[in-house]
Amino acid sequence: MKINAIIPAGGTSSRFGNRNKLLEKIYDKEVIKYTIDAFSASDVDEIIICANPTIMNELQSIFANYSKVKIIEGGSSRQESVFNGLNACNCDFVLIHDGARPMISTDLINRAIEMVKDKKALTVATKTVDTIKEVENGKIVKTIDRAKLYNTQTPQAFEYDLIFEAHRKLIGQNFTDDAGMLEKLGIDVYILDGSYKNIKITTQNDIEVAKVYLK
Repeated sequence: MKINAIIPAGGTSSRFGNRNKLLEKIYDKEVIKYTIDAFSASDVDEIIICANPTIMNELQSIFANYSKVKIIEGGSSRQESVFNGLNACNCDFVLIHDGARPMISTDLINRAIEMVKDKKALTVATKTVDTIKEVENGKIVKTIDRAKLYNTQTPQAFEYDLIFEAHRKLIGQNFTDDAGMLEKLGIDVYILDGSYKNIKITTQNDIEVAKVYLK
């Protein structure tokens, strides 16, 4: 039973600044290296990074000695990048994880692997703790019951054939969440409790938060 991981890394980091956030260093180590190190230590057999062409050479250098890592060209959207990764896979199950979530733990990755073998589709998520308001034109119209709300994270894990067929059916759309593609097709997706530390780095401020967690 073979397990692959797809790491979409094709974005331009437009909200981050003038440098790709995945190459930003925290304590002399690139953001994406924290991510890949966690997966390299896990039960994953192969890690496919779907990279923006502008950083492929740097990634090849960073991961030159990583036996599990393969780097391919990503697409013009996250969905396209993941589909490229799926086409490069040869596996039974696949985990899909944001390269910009460096606080992911090897333990959580392995728990996702064990759970997906039974459930076939899952997403790591955390229970919503803030009160959520629905707003229209700057005015609150409803307070939403947070008891049933979760904040979606990654990794998301799937039976390979299931997620590949979903991508094939929904090709050319703009899903930013792979679990959402299965939901669209009426396929059950389960929750694996994640960690509130598992944030996605989007802005410079997130780097400061990551420094606290990674110290």
